[in-house]
Amino acid sequence: MRVVYTSRHRQHDADTEVQFGVPGPLYEVPARIESIRAALDADGGFELVDPVEHGVEPIHAVHEPAMVRFLETAWSEWLRENGAPEMIPDTILHPALREGMGSLGEPRPVLARLGYWTWETMTPIVAGTYEAARWAADTALTTVDLVLGGESVAYGLCRPPGHHAPRAAFGGYCYFNNAAIAAEELTRRTHEPVAILDVDYHHGNGTQQIFYSRGDVLYASLHGDPDRAYPYFAGFADETGAGDGEGANLNIPLPEGCEDAAYLNEIDRALDRIAEHGGSVIVVSLGFDTYVRDPICDLALTTAAYHEVGRRVAALGRRLVILQEGGYYVPHLGENARQWLRGVEERSPQLSRSG
Repeated sequence: MRVVYTSRHRQHDADTEVQFGVPGPLYEVPARIESIRAALDADGGFELVDPVEHGVEPIHAVHEPAMVRFLETAWSEWLRENGAPEMIPDTILHPALREGMGSLGEPRPVLARLGYWTWETMTPIVAGTYEAARWAADTALTTVDLVLGGESVAYGLCRPPGHHAPRAAFGGYCYFNNAAIAAEELTRRTHEPVAILDVDYHHGNGTQQIFYSRGDVLYASLHGDPDRAYPYFAGFADETGAGDGEGANLNIPLPEGCEDAAYLNEIDRALDRIAEHGGSVIVVSLGFDTYVRDPICDLALTTAAYHEVGRRVAALGRRLVILQEGGYYVPHLGENARQWLRGVEERSPQLSRSG
């Protein structure tokens, strides 16, 4: 299997997030991707390839260009106006703040613009954030190129992740929605419907928002129930799409402590729906924060389950564009990814340790 990887992801290397009102170390760190790369190198069955630049147009096809411009210039403006080591908002534009007063254009101060374009406090901007996010999008697009060029499956080691970023905002460790960018590119180049399977613990609210009114892109997600799990405001089972997209959105909220057998049953539900949708390519938002030892998850999946999930996804017989999202227990992250991908290729698990 060919794996798209670039060390440029390390340019995004922030220290701090504010979660539950408390500053703390960021979970989304460069070591995540490096642990996966090392495990795949050791396996011997994977070939690393560099991403190719695709320009900003595929990002503009999914995201508001003004937000993209903000991310491009934010750090240099921040240094001129503020100079703190990381950009974290202290004010966020809530709709109720201006209720009944009309809409507000993008403000001038960079701190105000930060709160205009983001929706939470866990997605800081540092010096290399924009470049890393651009290369994450190029990683996703190069993975698409490989699959449309004849590969049955390819894996993009995207970082930063993407599925929490809606059309005109960033958050949830995500700046550009890599899976949405890939899906949009696939619809443009194949003229076929596309399915996105999201198996990250956290619901991909951004992906859902981008395609919610479109019937050509099916979004199917298994995730922690938003009644208790981030991002809280999306991911409910009754969110099934709107307009032309009615019925093209499938949310499967999972109970706390969900274990392997129950999870596999729900995967089958999602795959059955994808099989009905048509098209020849599936985009997989691949997260491993469903793992029993993940620090920001309350499910209980084991490493062995990942191999079986990968096998079942591949058994649909569709081409696969697999893009990395979350997963924060770094000591086992590489092995979990290796097993998922070995399952896709129907190679034996060869577990290096107990999951």
